[in-house]
Amino acid sequence: MLETGQSMSERLLGWVNMPLFWVMILLATAILLFIRNKIRMDVVALLVMLAFCLSGILTVQEVFAGFSDPNVILIALLFIVGEGLVRTGVAYQVSEWLMKAAGNSETKVLVLLMLAVTGLGSFMSSTGVVAIFIPVVLVICRQMNISPKRLMMPLSIAGLISGMMTLIATAPNLVVNAELVREVGIRFSFFSFTPIGLVVLLLGIIYVLLTRRWLGGDNEQAPDLTSKRSINNLIEEYQLRDRTKRFVVRPGSTFINKPLEALSLRSDYGLNVLAIERWKRFRPVFLTAFGSSEIREKDILIIDISNPELNLEEFCRQHNLEPADIQGHSFVEQTKSIGMAELTPVPDSDCIGKSAIDLRIRTSYGVSLVGIKRDGEILNGNLADISFRLGDLLLVVGEWRAIHQIRNNTKDFFVLSYPSDISAAVPAGSQAAHAVFSVLTMVVLMVSGVVPNVIAALIACLMLGKFRCIDAKSAYDSIHWPSLILIIGMMPFSIALQKTGGVNLIVEAMLQVVGGWGVHAILMGLFILCAVVGLFISNTATAILMAPIAISMAHQLNVSPVPFAMLVAIAASAAFMTPISSPVNTMVLGPGGYKFSDFVKIGVPFTLLVMLASVFLIPLLFPL
Repeated sequence: MLETGQSMSERLLGWVNMPLFWVMILLATAILLFIRNKIRMDVVALLVMLAFCLSGILTVQEVFAGFSDPNVILIALLFIVGEGLVRTGVAYQVSEWLMKAAGNSETKVLVLLMLAVTGLGSFMSSTGVVAIFIPVVLVICRQMNISPKRLMMPLSIAGLISGMMTLIATAPNLVVNAELVREVGIRFSFFSFTPIGLVVLLLGIIYVLLTRRWLGGDNEQAPDLTSKRSINNLIEEYQLRDRTKRFVVRPGSTFINKPLEALSLRSDYGLNVLAIERWKRFRPVFLTAFGSSEIREKDILIIDISNPELNLEEFCRQHNLEPADIQGHSFVEQTKSIGMAELTPVPDSDCIGKSAIDLRIRTSYGVSLVGIKRDGEILNGNLADISFRLGDLLLVVGEWRAIHQIRNNTKDFFVLSYPSDISAAVPAGSQAAHAVFSVLTMVVLMVSGVVPNVIAALIACLMLGKFRCIDAKSAYDSIHWPSLILIIGMMPFSIALQKTGGVNLIVEAMLQVVGGWGVHAILMGLFILCAVVGLFISNTATAILMAPIAISMAHQLNVSPVPFAMLVAIAASAAFMTPISSPVNTMVLGPGGYKFSDFVKIGVPFTLLVMLASVFLIPLLFPL
């Protein structure tokens, strides 16, 4: 039975002396910090945990419960599974197949693109899938002479829909499932989400086919970006051959047995060491040049010369070096380990207005900046001192692993295009069949329920390691630790809201507003609340906050909590409305040339469409 308005008011007035008041203040502060984006989200999550510990609202065990949650471990393992698909080339093979199968039909491209992205995104990070397909879409747009606006938005929509396809497709699904198990002992199956996801995917394909002309006209041209240029092409395009030299370290050189940071080459001579070529076992090996890298005799230093006034002859004589021109094969021979890529700053990221030195780009990202293109022009001078602007193209050199890490794990840059030589950069390409077998084994184990999902994922990761699809270093590097910390740090809010009575108050307030309109109206109100909350915080944090509210609401209505929990999971993934609602949307903002209003124009109607479909379909699939 719902309480009277008077008793509700009395309880609201009692907040001042209740721990709930401080929980709500802390929640509002966290949301404000997320919106301002001045402090990293994972750092905000850690501050939240500290605040709960110091306040005494939660015990230490409750605050740190997320570190022992099997679902957090499962999410970490799924990052490794996704990396296995990338390292073995499975993900790239799918993108290459798309380019071959699409032909010259924009409609066919769009349909196949959305099917491929949702298919891959059902088993790996949607952010990673979209990052893989951005350069593919740019190439297709270039070949078909159409605007990227026509395909980039469908790409992001498909990436978000992929989270509605399987239990493991996205973190909110696992969060909601964990809350359902904890509260009522019921769990979703691996394919519980699939019927809803397929319906939403069908609606999405039809919707974007009808609305794609809202985004770009037929006469808009694709930018001059292509992933099919070779490393040699990039060397010529960015004029590296004129500016970059190779220096052989001869016996007796003053560089021998010294770390790069001790040589002060950049500050004293205007020289930037890009890589070190070292012979091992009768073959050259490229090493990333870090400050701690120690120079050995016979090393070949690949150096970018930004100081045109430097007397190279005198410099070489002083340090006993032998100069040689840069050659394309200097990089091409080592494309299995080192390569190039074009990056662009993410809109509104912290890197805008900062230089490579400010960002410590080599230390932070493991790559060296070798070229900047702005408004179609190659910039000269000391690149390390040039502040980045939105729309700049940055050419970097580094290990493919570091470039993939930028693609997967940074909010500052994303990879716009790879050279064609990336086909040789798949470190475990011969193990593609084993990777597919490992993932299928995981799916079968999850579907059958023979072992818990986290154990199935662990078995898959061990199989990937056994088959040499992935090594220990790449496995640990593939885990997106900020995402895990964010999930762990937001979990105390769910516990605190339940412990202090906040969940019951929110449920009662919602039921007083829409409780008399029927179950479908209640579900619709719940979806709208999730969508609004999701405008300000991540979809995972939205699921953590809303799942207990949805389950408690079902209890008060004396109906099954399963459809309510499912609705929260679907609503959390329906982050279509703004470019900041999801990293997937942010990634396509620049390459697609979109404005904020474009996402509102396309995203709001589609979100309403998904809401209506979910509200009427979920009760049919999961009876109340």
